[in-house]
Amino acid sequence: MKALLLAQAEEAQNPLLPHLDELVIGLIAFAIVFGFLAKKLLPNINKVLDERREAIEGGIEKAESAQIEAQSVLEQYKAQLAEARHEAARLRQEATEQGAAIITEMRAEGQRQREEIVAAGHAQIEADRKAAATALRQDVGRLATNLAGKLVGESLEDHARQSRTIDRFLDELEDKAESTGAAR
Repeated sequence: MKALLLAQAEEAQNPLLPHLDELVIGLIAFAIVFGFLAKKLLPNINKVLDERREAIEGGIEKAESAQIEAQSVLEQYKAQLAEARHEAARLRQEATEQGAAIITEMRAEGQRQREEIVAAGHAQIEADRKAAATALRQDVGRLATNLAGKLVGESLEDHARQSRTIDRFLDELEDKAESTGAAR
């Protein structure tokens, strides 16, 4: 019977359901541990979590402000680069204009110098022609006087008369040459 009572006692007690006094002791122990954790550990955990959350939010805010600042610096650099490109284009344009002006000025100076050289050449040619004409008149006059003196048999040494006669003769020859040149 004892065995039967034991078997019934074992059957009566369900292993899934604890005894009431064990249940009460477990609940009291749980409440003590929970109270201790809520008073001591939970504030420290919440404090660390709050600090972490603030650090993360501060880091995000810093990252956003750094990104905004980087964006503004990038815009400034782009503006400076565009300004530098504009300035370089302006300087190229000015250099091109100055080069064209210098070329035009040099061409004008070259043209002026050429005209001066040509004018000086014409003046020199004219002076040489006059000198040659004067020398030719004198030589022709002397030869004509010598020839006339040989033909007449007398010396025609009167220089004033000789010069007038020669000048008149040569002027007549020049007039004839000009009238025959103009008739052609």
